[in-house]
Amino acid sequence: MYKTVFKRVIDFSASLIGFILLFPIFLIVTLILLITNNGQPFFFQSRPGKDEKVFRIMKFKSMSDKTDENGTLLPDAERVTKLGTFIRKFSLDEIPQLLNVIKGDMSLIGPRPLLVRYLPYYTKEEQIRHSVRPGITGLAQVSGRNSIGWDDKLAKDIEYVQNLSFKTDLQILFKTVEKVVKGSDINLSPDELDFNVYRAAKKENS
Repeated sequence: MYKTVFKRVIDFSASLIGFILLFPIFLIVTLILLITNNGQPFFFQSRPGKDEKVFRIMKFKSMSDKTDENGTLLPDAERVTKLGTFIRKFSLDEIPQLLNVIKGDMSLIGPRPLLVRYLPYYTKEEQIRHSVRPGITGLAQVSGRNSIGWDDKLAKDIEYVQNLSFKTDLQILFKTVEKVVKGSDINLSPDELDFNVYRAAKKENS
């Protein structure tokens, strides 16, 4: 009953209240990024949600659009702005995703929505992560956030879906708040291989 009914009710209610309370911060960050990011405060990207239905995720834009001499975007670590580093450290870039939750594309707690191009590379067991709405935070994030590898992250996603409950969600929420306040377990200059590249290389070497 929690998974099919109450989780969505709690998601909608808590996200609506949370967005109202955080609206002053949302507005301030939007205005600052509007000025510093050449009129582009938000980042939109297609991500697979429940049942692999693609939606547009919304975040504050924390990276520039700098390119090399060939017009190719520079690596993420070279495009993160100073302001972007700050808003990532305290997860302020995630605030707009409350609108995704209110809309119904996401949940507060669940497996993080990854890139659409990763879909062919999940194992059959790992595909269970798409049987629930993706979350703003999840078990993998409070178990090491960006510091654990792909296999461990996906194993945590499987564990979460198989043991989904109100108690588990509450525990993850409290751990998330603690990590955000401390600014811990956040890799501000990610250098991890894309999942598709990682899995392709792993398959080639097996």
